[in-house]
Amino acid sequence: MNQISFKAKSISIIVIGSGLGGLSAAIRLAYAGYDVTVYEKNPTPGGKARSIEQSGFRFDAGPSLITMPFVINELFESVGENPVDWLTLNKLTNLCRYFYQDGTVLNAYSDREKFAVEIEANTTEKRDALYKYLEYCKTIYDLTADIFLFKDLYSAKTYSNFKAFKTLLKLPKIDSFRTMNNANRSFFNDERIIQLFNRYATYNGSDPYKCPATLNIISHVEYSIGGYYASGGMYSLTDALYRLALKKGVKFRFNTNVEKIITHGNNVKGIITGGSEILSDGVISNADVYSTYGKLLNDDKSSAARKYNKLEPSSSAHVFYWGVNIASHKLETHNILFSGDYKKEFEEIFDKKVYPADPTIYIYISSKFSQGDAPSGKENWFVMINAPNCASSNAKVQMSKEGIKQVILSKIKVLTGYDIRDKIETESIMRPQDIEEQTGSFGGSIYGISSNSRNAAFLRQQNMSKQYKGLYFTGGSAHPGGGIPLVILSGKIAAGKIINSM
Repeated sequence: MNQISFKAKSISIIVIGSGLGGLSAAIRLAYAGYDVTVYEKNPTPGGKARSIEQSGFRFDAGPSLITMPFVINELFESVGENPVDWLTLNKLTNLCRYFYQDGTVLNAYSDREKFAVEIEANTTEKRDALYKYLEYCKTIYDLTADIFLFKDLYSAKTYSNFKAFKTLLKLPKIDSFRTMNNANRSFFNDERIIQLFNRYATYNGSDPYKCPATLNIISHVEYSIGGYYASGGMYSLTDALYRLALKKGVKFRFNTNVEKIITHGNNVKGIITGGSEILSDGVISNADVYSTYGKLLNDDKSSAARKYNKLEPSSSAHVFYWGVNIASHKLETHNILFSGDYKKEFEEIFDKKVYPADPTIYIYISSKFSQGDAPSGKENWFVMINAPNCASSNAKVQMSKEGIKQVILSKIKVLTGYDIRDKIETESIMRPQDIEEQTGSFGGSIYGISSNSRNAAFLRQQNMSKQYKGLYFTGGSAHPGGGIPLVILSGKIAAGKIINSM
């Protein structure tokens, strides 16, 4: 157990935003004796990981899968708590059910051998191809995780150990010079399996035909470490961290919009909210990096701001939250309905910056394991397609939301056999512009910058600002990136920087 050492401090820290990264940092700092206050413009905590309730149905607003559960456990243990007293995590037996245009239905079982048998029975691939591929993905994880995920990528101390030296000696094995698609084609011949593993580029809002094959680390994380769900739905994680923060002494100010970060020269002095100045010894921005520079700092001229203005944002999403009067026995908790031309889909999103004509559809149904999320005999469908961020002018000229809905409904009927047009009892919609408005993500880009270049990992915002003394960053747009375990790690790294410097 890696507990935080307690230091008696009379140092005040302000956290802007109560996303999982901000909560992670706040909990650690409060436990270490700092005076921590979180300012959140929404009425509830969680950021993208909040909850939506409508007409008897409950939905997880954003994240829907937990990986690397030991990261969550470490957060609780580091502040003297037993994670099982706060949260119950359950391993999925079927990570996802995939539906293809040719009628193929494939179950991605968490059991490697069972998944290999499934692949061999339903595609032209042999099971050995999966074993070799996952060993390759494990090699990338073993070489990179310690540097790129768990530690401060920009600190000299990160590289002063044998593990880092070993990674540098075996740099070609992290496969940064091929694209994800090219690497996956070197292991598989069946287009359906290539498409399945190319999909993992979307886990950080990127294009598998452009992003480096290093991102195949994600397949290792999901298939070899495992995918999990939290009893009670994903929001139970947010709620557990919120309650833990309160127990450790973190103060929260909800419905409170931060208008500006106060600076004196390059020193951060606090924030302005409601027209009033609130001073502090340090500020952690759990807001999007673009928004932090552009809105909170009103900075578009510093080297850091100029750098971020030039980087390509990640993709966004268009989500329907449907309460449906159906019991879908053909669907799993997680489901993917693939497009017929995956390359074209990403060209439309990233190059043409328009909604794809034939989108891949993701359907997440938490009521399959959390019965309280929907009335008896009914289900809560989180239905998402990847979309361009709305910072682009092209992305703002789109088919109507009703047109998008009809495309999705038609595809669901064709690939699954379920016609739910008359089964939808309640509906709400989250568009890229809504994501931007509600979470502060630039253009609705869910993961900050994309990873569509081999240098992207080194271009993410550092957790401690080099430009502004006393400013720190957490969340999906900062190092080490998006996704539940990574944003929690961003909070750990940022808190560590504060503890070591204040």
